[in-house]
Amino acid sequence: MKLLFRCLLCLSLLIYLQSAHAQSASKGDRRFAVKTLIVFFDGLRPDYITAEQMPNLFEFSKKAARGKHHHSVFPTVTRVNSASYATGSYPQTHGLLGNSIYIPEVNPRKPIGTTYDDLIKVPAATSGPLLTARSLGEVLADADQKMMVFSSGTTGQAFLQNHTVNGAVVNPDLILPESLKAKVLGEKGVVSEVESEEMGRHKWITDALLKYGLIKNGPLVSAVWFSDPDGAAHEHGIGSEQAVAAIKYVDAQFGRIMAALQAKGADEQYNVIISTDHGFVTHTEKPGLADFLIKEGFKKDKESDDVVVAEGAIYVKNHDVKTIQSIVVALHKQEWAGAVFTKAAKRGDARGRVKGTLSFDLIHYDHPNRSGDILVAPNWNDAKNDKGYAGTGFSGGVAGHGGSSPYEINIALLAAGPDFKNGSITELPTSNIDIVPTILSIYNLPKPAAMDGRAVAELLKKSQKANGTSQKQLVKTEATYPWGTYKLSAELSVLGGYQYFNYAKTERTPAR
Repeated sequence: MKLLFRCLLCLSLLIYLQSAHAQSASKGDRRFAVKTLIVFFDGLRPDYITAEQMPNLFEFSKKAARGKHHHSVFPTVTRVNSASYATGSYPQTHGLLGNSIYIPEVNPRKPIGTTYDDLIKVPAATSGPLLTARSLGEVLADADQKMMVFSSGTTGQAFLQNHTVNGAVVNPDLILPESLKAKVLGEKGVVSEVESEEMGRHKWITDALLKYGLIKNGPLVSAVWFSDPDGAAHEHGIGSEQAVAAIKYVDAQFGRIMAALQAKGADEQYNVIISTDHGFVTHTEKPGLADFLIKEGFKKDKESDDVVVAEGAIYVKNHDVKTIQSIVVALHKQEWAGAVFTKAAKRGDARGRVKGTLSFDLIHYDHPNRSGDILVAPNWNDAKNDKGYAGTGFSGGVAGHGGSSPYEINIALLAAGPDFKNGSITELPTSNIDIVPTILSIYNLPKPAAMDGRAVAELLKKSQKANGTSQKQLVKTEATYPWGTYKLSAELSVLGGYQYFNYAKTERTPAR
């Protein structure tokens, strides 16, 4: 009788444990029942989103939750922002500082690019990670969930979104893991040559997203990145016939995606989050920074390691204080040079060590191992181009980005889906670094302690309380010379412990 009782007790306990496990699994399944799609349109200015140019995105925007004060991460270049959104952190934390980067262990004399082939050299050379911050892909891996990235842009931009390849990276020139490559190319083939190459790439990644990402048993998070309107605007200018055609084409691909999502049943629901990496300005020619430093005698030649230039970042050998100060003085006099930043005298200072500069801390740029000694942004103004688009920067090429103007920093944030308060608007500042914390909040996943961004809780249904109020802050500095005065100011939006960089502006006053 005792044996029978013990058997019945064990059976009851087993049934209870199985039931509890099933309930726990069910709760876990419900937590991940709604999937997320992230959509980036490279170089999308908010004023591109019109009913005529982008009917699908315009229609989406009318019903979506919106961030009215959304920010690109400075420097406003693609690889900085792909790494920043992927890690929910600023360059000071993740360590990817530009579209070209100086890693002396890889090359002590000049910067390297940021293609996939360039980026994979960094861990091997430094015996450390490529990104010094945890990414969304890594956090999802801890929860046994996947992420798939689909990109028509560069291999580096695609790779940085999911650099540990938890799931997949699908790009016309890069498919990871390697085991997936034969399958994708076998089923999707190469990019069609019937259309222009760029249009073909956009269609190809959209086809791949629909086939491998937005499927019943697909990844919890999918991301698609269209490299236009950036590419067309760089080559032909803002508002050009070619740029408008590119805008309309990627919008049509977005329309295909939305139609596919709307055709799914109630058991396949998606949150859709839309942003861009940066805005755009028309360019006015300026001398190359390295050429200027050579001409002024600060740098011996293009291959010398006395001073190394990586885009707007300047690395001075042995951090020589006198050379740093002299370069800043020379830059202050040049009309094409805008905001100049240097390291802070002490942690948290808004002004830089050199007179007339602002600090790396102010712009979240001071990485402990990888930031240089000076960062200079192109000067800018409000002048309009021949198509009526405001914003002109002193950089090479037809049009571009990378500067500290509001035309490059102010971007659009749109989101809709079961977890968002569709139609709601937040006036509070947001940034590309806030996308991942928001996704982690939706799924109740832990936010890494070092992650810089915040969950945009005011746009989520689960949030019942406001995130407070933000304040504008203006920081000023100046330096006076025999030729006149260089004045620099920066506007910030501050929300509690979060500080958003709005723009920096320079003014030169001739001596009387």
